[in-house]
Amino acid sequence: MDDELRDALDYLAITRLQAAYADSVTRRAWHEFHDMFLVDAPVSVNTVTSPVIELTGPQQVGEFIGAAIERFEFFEFTILNHHVELRADGRDDHARARVYICELRQDAATGHFSQAFGLYRDHYRRVENQWWFARRDYQSLARTGRNEVFAIPHDEGD
Repeated sequence: MDDELRDALDYLAITRLQAAYADSVTRRAWHEFHDMFLVDAPVSVNTVTSPVIELTGPQQVGEFIGAAIERFEFFEFTILNHHVELRADGRDDHARARVYICELRQDAATGHFSQAFGLYRDHYRRVENQWWFARRDYQSLARTGRNEVFAIPHDEGD
């Protein structure tokens, strides 16, 4: 297979993985994370206003997000934009991405609608022809309910 076709297929597979994650979060289908995250994938959650939370693997990630959004009667996870870098560090089976997201949510107790904006800095690994989340680093960028805006984090080397 030539490099252009391989790149197109890899890009498509990674964006499908990102979309599957967004769909699973919106539907609160945490069991589906086992088909997306490597078992030992580290996930860092930085809300900026609280200490950074470190998680490992699909089970911990699903439990954490499930508890965090339990209070919302309505919750939709949307991808606003993304930038994928294939062959990260010169390795064909590694990729990176920046994924900008928005959470649309309604608090069940108050009925109040709010939005949260964030950035995932992802690392992916292809294992046996499937792309997986190998690492995710999340940082909040803004929240409407508290009118908070935070700086966009820079990647190493920026």
